[in-house]
Amino acid sequence: MREKLIAIEKKYGQLEARLADPACYNDPEALRKLTREQKELQPVAEKLRELRRLEAQLAEAEELLRSGDGELRALAREELETGRIRQTALEEELKVLLLPRDPDDGRNVIMEIRAGAGGDEAALFAHSLYRMYAMYAEKNGWRLELTNLNETELGGAKEVCFRVEGAEAYARLKFESGVHRVQRVPDTETQGRIHTSTVTVAVLPELDEVEFRLDEKDLRIDVFRSSGAGGQKVNKTSSAIRVTHLPTGMVVECQDERSQYKNKDRALSILRSKLYELEKEKQRSAVAAERKSQVGTGMRNERIRTYNFPQGRVTDHRIGLTLYKIDAVMDGDLEELIAALRAAEQAERLRGAE
Repeated sequence: MREKLIAIEKKYGQLEARLADPACYNDPEALRKLTREQKELQPVAEKLRELRRLEAQLAEAEELLRSGDGELRALAREELETGRIRQTALEEELKVLLLPRDPDDGRNVIMEIRAGAGGDEAALFAHSLYRMYAMYAEKNGWRLELTNLNETELGGAKEVCFRVEGAEAYARLKFESGVHRVQRVPDTETQGRIHTSTVTVAVLPELDEVEFRLDEKDLRIDVFRSSGAGGQKVNKTSSAIRVTHLPTGMVVECQDERSQYKNKDRALSILRSKLYELEKEKQRSAVAAERKSQVGTGMRNERIRTYNFPQGRVTDHRIGLTLYKIDAVMDGDLEELIAALRAAEQAERLRGAE
């Protein structure tokens, strides 16, 4: 492990030197690659530097322990005890950081929420999930852009698509892909019966145009007027865009921007992400045939979480975690859930690396 860490530290130093050269800023594409690579290596390099500083302090403490001053020896012994605990923790953290990283973790995210079984109640919960993710994004200082919203008359959402831009957006939100189940008494229920509905969530890493090129001859682009529940939100001009990828039949709509050109750019960005995810899913399917389960990937198409409002609980079925704070979760307090899912993924990967 030490040899790999030294190589990473050396590479990180080289990247720092290149980024300090003003000439590298003349090539935006090269600069983007350099900064992305530096960002990926930074956690390892900084943690290794912290470990080196600690090891130097421990060496000094050991030297003091050999001195003849009794008071200094007591201080050195205490410093060694606490320092070695921190040293073990740092070494474990570095083991995790050295695991093969998901290349998409540093990307921005495109999310799609669709109402499933349950009619109007499913659409209402789909809108609630959109609000939940919007509040989580705000808590993390991320930028959220609504791309497409197909509302119902009752204030629900048959479908909502949005983009999330921010540090570690995909690394954290990727665990949200799958079927979300809600159990609650709808406002329209007169006899107090609990209804069960489902909503599907898709989380896609956003790609740059240079990373995944679309062939124009494979696309059909239609222009239409924005639709909605009515009122001032509906665009009176034909600025909404529908892009169809002819080889796969995949369709993407974007109608949030008033500019036709902006809607087209956003729709093409979403289409690139969807096609990229389609290729990844093919690879995952091949791997899943040999593995029983994997947090965040192997269980994508299964029910991943239940929101039970009468009992005030949220249960993530992949890791068996139940939290009795459904109101806080629906207000965007997802950190405990996501941290537990990330820890489970890391533990699984560490077992696989042994």
